[in-house]
Amino acid sequence: MGRRRFHAPPEAFSAHSRTVALEADEARHLREVLRLQPGDEVFVFDGAGKEFRCAVESSRRESAVLNLLEEVSPQHPESPLELTLAVALLKSDKFDLVVQKATELGVSRVLPVMTNLADIKLKDESDANKRVTRWRRIALEAAKQSGRALIPEITVPVAFAELINVPAANNRRVLFSERDGEPFESLDHKDGPITALVGSEGGWTADELDRAKVAGWKLITLGGRTLRAETAAIAVATLLQHRFGDLK
Repeated sequence: MGRRRFHAPPEAFSAHSRTVALEADEARHLREVLRLQPGDEVFVFDGAGKEFRCAVESSRRESAVLNLLEEVSPQHPESPLELTLAVALLKSDKFDLVVQKATELGVSRVLPVMTNLADIKLKDESDANKRVTRWRRIALEAAKQSGRALIPEITVPVAFAELINVPAANNRRVLFSERDGEPFESLDHKDGPITALVGSEGGWTADELDRAKVAGWKLITLGGRTLRAETAAIAVATLLQHRFGDLK
């Protein structure tokens, strides 16, 4: 049987009492779905990379207290590649899929991007916040399922112009496009994080590609077939993790 894994944020851990508290959905899952009893063994990860073997002390409908027994290695290690997957805003179910699969593939961060040809336009700040809340929940569940102890960061949507002008430092910045790009094999092997930018179903405008080039982004084309935006985003994460990360 695999680990029965739960999530609790770092602030839910008490170093003084050697306990961790589960709230709301996690506590209900422990009590009502798995029907765990005091003394049963579970594992809790904090979303920041740490995981612990615990024993149930008590459980109620909306909360549970677990005793911390020992820190353990996460079920699966993190990729050595720090990968930010920046994706143009897609229709809800498509972006949900990207967040889920990117988490499973070991992406460090998912960055929604507002582009000229994005599939959707955000109505207001409330609309953006609701979407981000849902995406973060999806990332949490995908991290739990895939054995990660680190939940990838899901940022608030950012404008294309703001993203491309962020200083590079040692971050390799790569824009994937159906046209005007070099082959994937042209990406050189070197250490450091990567930001990979993937467009919407409508792709990129000529102005966006020109501005990216001026800002120092490397343009890459995956091949002759036209991919759906969500397929392209998942393929990009897979290829980069295979070449520079831990996907073998």
